[in-house]
Amino acid sequence: MDIKLFRKKDGGVIQLVDKEKMKDWPVELPLIFIEYIREKKLDIYEDNTIKKDIESYLDEIMKEIAIPRLISVLDSENDEEIIPSLTRILTVAKKNIEMVKPIQKYLIDLQKSKNNKVVELSKNISEMFVKAERRKELARKRKIMRQKEKEFLDGKITAQDYAKIRKEYLLLKE
Repeated sequence: MDIKLFRKKDGGVIQLVDKEKMKDWPVELPLIFIEYIREKKLDIYEDNTIKKDIESYLDEIMKEIAIPRLISVLDSENDEEIIPSLTRILTVAKKNIEMVKPIQKYLIDLQKSKNNKVVELSKNISEMFVKAERRKELARKRKIMRQKEKEFLDGKITAQDYAKIRKEYLLLKE
């Protein structure tokens, strides 16, 4: 069967592509499919049990189809397969870096490739991971900074402590 059915309480049906059919797709397409359903479609389903069922189905696709296939291509020596896959992975990473996180460790090996295009693409994706981590760290520090600023204004910490924390935050921000 080429379709996975989810039955809603009101009698309606939601149809998604079956996992077996996805094995015939290009390597990165299951990732794009998962991202599309999560971002665009999942919120329109009002039934929470359906949402949970679809989420678990998407997780299954990720674990059983998307990631293993992607890894097999990235582990291969075939640059004709690797370059288009990395190009499409870069596109997915620009939209949501978390979707391609499982391939992060494979990018290090790809940066040692003899093919300049493979090296360039893998470095671009790796840089996106670094930037995403930096944004997370800044967000965490910004939250701490707001808390310390409030404590300073309330008189709970000294001006010296506040200045020290503020300096650390500003250095990280640069």
